Amino acid sequence: MLAVLTATIPASAQELKTAVFAGGCFWCMEPPFDELDGVVATTSGYTGGHAENPTYKQVTYGDTGHLEAVEVTYDAERIDYATLLDVYWRNIDPFDNLGQFCDKGSSYRAAIFVGDDEEMALAERTKRKLEEKLGARFVTRILPRSEFYDAEDYHQDYYLENPIRYNYYRFRCRRDARLDEVWGTGTE
Repeated sequence: MLAVLTATIPASAQELKTAVFAGGCFWCMEPPFDELDGVVATTSGYTGGHAENPTYKQVTYGDTGHLEAVEVTYDAERIDYATLLDVYWRNIDPFDNLGQFCDKGSSYRAAIFVGDDEEMALAERTKRKLEEKLGARFVTRILPRSEFYDAEDYHQDYYLENPIRYNYYRFRCRRDARLDEVWGTGTE
């Protein structure tokens, strides 16, 4: 997928980086990143497990150890990792260790997958700062990045391809209501 993208990106912006975030249903994690200037692409997928090329069915049943996640491809000259972290935190419930919103199970837990020491330090620093601000300990894990596997095609850009079903799902899961409870009104 990245090879296709670079053909349409100006030469000056081809120094791209990736970040990987798990925040429950990957359908709901794509939109807040897609709207950011400097984000080139988001890809729904699976990471953090032990099986190669897992399927949605395998991951959902918990057989692989993977989490649903999004890989965010971004131009570091236009947006920084700290901004991505800020968007990530405000789109998860950092207190729920059983999953996110109406999706429960190991594949729906929240985690930040870091690629180097700098990302690790920044993720830990933002976590501590937000824990202090909210006055409670977060259960969101910060883990070393591992192999990322793209989810099946029908999961990619689900919110754009199926807006009515997506919005109904998001509403029924009370995702936005819970985000407002945790972070305050106007979150997404």
